[in-house]
Amino acid sequence: MIGSDCRMAALLSRLLPAVRGARAGNVSSSRVFSCSVSRAQQPAEGSGVLTGRTDRFGGVTVDLGETLPADVSEGTFSGILRDSLTRWKAEGKAAVWLRVPVSLSRCAAAAAAHGFSFHHAKNDLAVMSLWLGQGESRLPGFATHQVGVAGAVVDESKGKVLVVQDKNKTKNAWKFPGGLSDPGENIGVTAVREVLEETGVRSEFQSVLSLRQQHHHPGAFGMSDMYIICRLSPLTYDIDFCREECERCEWLELGELARTLQTTPITSRIARLLLHGLQDGFQHVDLTMEELPAVYSGMFYQLYHRHLDLH
Repeated sequence: MIGSDCRMAALLSRLLPAVRGARAGNVSSSRVFSCSVSRAQQPAEGSGVLTGRTDRFGGVTVDLGETLPADVSEGTFSGILRDSLTRWKAEGKAAVWLRVPVSLSRCAAAAAAHGFSFHHAKNDLAVMSLWLGQGESRLPGFATHQVGVAGAVVDESKGKVLVVQDKNKTKNAWKFPGGLSDPGENIGVTAVREVLEETGVRSEFQSVLSLRQQHHHPGAFGMSDMYIICRLSPLTYDIDFCREECERCEWLELGELARTLQTTPITSRIARLLLHGLQDGFQHVDLTMEELPAVYSGMFYQLYHRHLDLH
């Protein structure tokens, strides 16, 4: 107990200058402990209380890398977390999120002892969560989908479309060039980028043609997969395809692509859809994109829908 008291006293002595600086406006209060707890809330051995960001759903997020000293012990952190949970419950917080860097991974065991569980991890950071509200947890699960995007580049003047055959596949079927969308990347941008990387052809986004969903996908670590095919217009026509990824790359007549057995079911159906667009107008098959302002975040999002004649 004496050793624990000494460690706690040393910890608080290191934090007091930061707290004073925060009160003077020199240090953000979200990066230090809040030591202004009442005697009733403070345990006999003394501890600080973690502070964090409160979201609009009533939860609080604490970044341990910003709020804890690098040499904090697991026991010291456990005491601080215990008192923090007492405070958050009294304040009616719905949930707590702990962002735990690898350098403080020893704190994960202490958090687990207080009921926290892992929510997700990425690179050198793990996020743990604890539901404090009534009834069963209503916290959202982590992202469970990957998004694949392909580009159907249509040469309307010749009735042809750009297709590739992947290398090292069990079946070398004709398909549209594509790949996984990067985080924060719009669908159309992914389609244009993937087409350029695989075929050397530059293009521009026109519309979304289809969306396929598949669950328990082996290529997505057993998660769900979304596969979106976009219609693109070519800006260049010369092919210089990536020989590391592709076995073949050609401008193929849409009619032939719709008839051939050397393709996938989805590619065959999209070929027939594109033929219909060429004959009767793409306004009958396109889901065009419109940017709209988000109500809560103030940012913009992309909405894909059939064209509306608002005039």
